[in-house]
Amino acid sequence: MQCLSSARRQVRAEQQQRRRLFPPTDFAHRVSHFDPTSDYRDFHGFFNLFWIGLAIMAITTMLRNIKDTGSPFRARIWTLFTVKLWHLAVADLLMVASTAIVTVPLQISVVRRVPAGSFWTWARGGMALQSVYQVAWLVFWVAVPFALDWAWTSQVFLLLHTMVLLMKMHSYAFYNGHLSETEKRLTALDNPNTADRAPAYLYPTVTKSSSSASQSGSSSSATATNSNDISDLRSALARELTSPMGNVTYPHNLTWANHIDFLLCPTLCYEIEYPRLPRIDWPKLASKIVATFGCIFLLTVTSEEFILPVLDDASRRLAATPSTTDALLTLAETVSWLLFPFMVSFLLTFLVIFEYILGAFAEMTRFADRHFYSDWWNSTDWLEFSREWNVPVYSFLRRHVYGASRPHIGKVNATVITFLVSAIGHEIVMACIAKKIRGYGFVCQMMQLPLMVVQQLPAVKGRATTNNVIFWCSMILGLSMVGFFRFSEGMSLD
Repeated sequence: MQCLSSARRQVRAEQQQRRRLFPPTDFAHRVSHFDPTSDYRDFHGFFNLFWIGLAIMAITTMLRNIKDTGSPFRARIWTLFTVKLWHLAVADLLMVASTAIVTVPLQISVVRRVPAGSFWTWARGGMALQSVYQVAWLVFWVAVPFALDWAWTSQVFLLLHTMVLLMKMHSYAFYNGHLSETEKRLTALDNPNTADRAPAYLYPTVTKSSSSASQSGSSSSATATNSNDISDLRSALARELTSPMGNVTYPHNLTWANHIDFLLCPTLCYEIEYPRLPRIDWPKLASKIVATFGCIFLLTVTSEEFILPVLDDASRRLAATPSTTDALLTLAETVSWLLFPFMVSFLLTFLVIFEYILGAFAEMTRFADRHFYSDWWNSTDWLEFSREWNVPVYSFLRRHVYGASRPHIGKVNATVITFLVSAIGHEIVMACIAKKIRGYGFVCQMMQLPLMVVQQLPAVKGRATTNNVIFWCSMILGLSMVGFFRFSEGMSLD
């Protein structure tokens, strides 16, 4: 009874507190939601506000165009999407099919079935044949848009898809080629006296793991076991032939269905088996598809209304300006006008690729690993950004370029080679877009190496906010200047 009486008194006291003219305020030791030390992470309202702002921009632009021209859209870029559209569809279908013409039969019928020591094993003729085919394949499909005189929009799409398929083809061939050599070594252990008893080579893994095998793979170490015991070596080779989830073992993965599934999966690194979701979330898939076309629409509006007019005006002024000082002022003003639209284009490009297109393919294939990017917006240096901005490409380079070359040439040289391959890929894309080779993409990519060295100095490292601001300023300024020079050199818009 005493407890009930105390509870009644407490309720009456709380009611009296509510009736007070100035009720007490609940103060505590707390930080704001935007404070770096805050645990608050739910900012989806700002994400929605971002889309609302872009929708307002698009609607306002269309209303202005209707008032000025009678049409909601300008025609310079929109019409390019329909030029030779069937040519693009047929060429893209043939390009996808051509990835398997040599690669899949080579793995299924040649390198695995020939006896050890034959010229057509993977370690000898198989790898050489695959490498030659990849180079010829890349040259052919890069040249196709030039030969057919496509618009730059179609050329950009085909080129980006070409680079994606090249990496997929390389990963599929080289990983299965490695497994074919591993299977031959395992079979040879039936006769231990003549078998190769060197330690098993673990192919570099895609993700880090605390297990010893994964640590060995991610560091590209060629050492899987220090024991020469036949049973230990046999066990290590068998583990390498089995998927990490333990459901599929090489060569049961060598099927056409498996290859087609890999082409559709949103990853550039081939594995025997991937984690899968139990079913497709159809509403989520539909939202990803709608968002993809929404981003493309907003990208086109941004380019039509806020980038091309500025570049056209700059071209006219530069052509009529004899003074170097006036030309530099025009350049500075143009770049400043391009900063914001290029930043918006950068964010929309990120969203359409890494959130919506890859997310849609992940949903269609029930691909469970949706880690296509990390928090690159918090990057404080270019090394961190390169790891977190594009996780699929970073994983491919770390596995098939850095991881494959480090045991042979060392860590420093492998890092340089990785950046060199990445820089060449960027320059190929930029050169095909503008139909000129100027080296901007290559130089900008390779400039990351000295910048990373500077950003690791004690005086610079550790200043998170300052370094993040410097990183973003250099990123946006670099994108705007590269874009200006590319367009001003005569990129075709017809």
